[in-house]
Amino acid sequence: MRYRKKPVEVKAIQFWDDPGIIKSISDFLGKDIVVDYKNPTKPVLDIETLEGVMTAKVGDYIIRGVNGEFYPCKPDIFEKTYEKVSE
Repeated sequence: MRYRKKPVEVKAIQFWDDPGIIKSISDFLGKDIVVDYKNPTKPVLDIETLEGVMTAKVGDYIIRGVNGEFYPCKPDIFEKTYEKVSE
């Protein structure tokens, strides 16, 4: 059998190592966040998901799903799966 993904609108923000973006991500998630700089050239952000903690790398999108859950998504997958809609 074949299946097609239902069209669903989600909210998302792209993770960049920029103070303004990090503040926007914190607001988006509704809580304070801590970016991990153990490797200063590759900061990461841990996201609590329904499946446990997942790591977002710089450039990844953080998506709010249809049930209010959050999860990271690689940019190439995001761009193949979603298109921007008017706000």
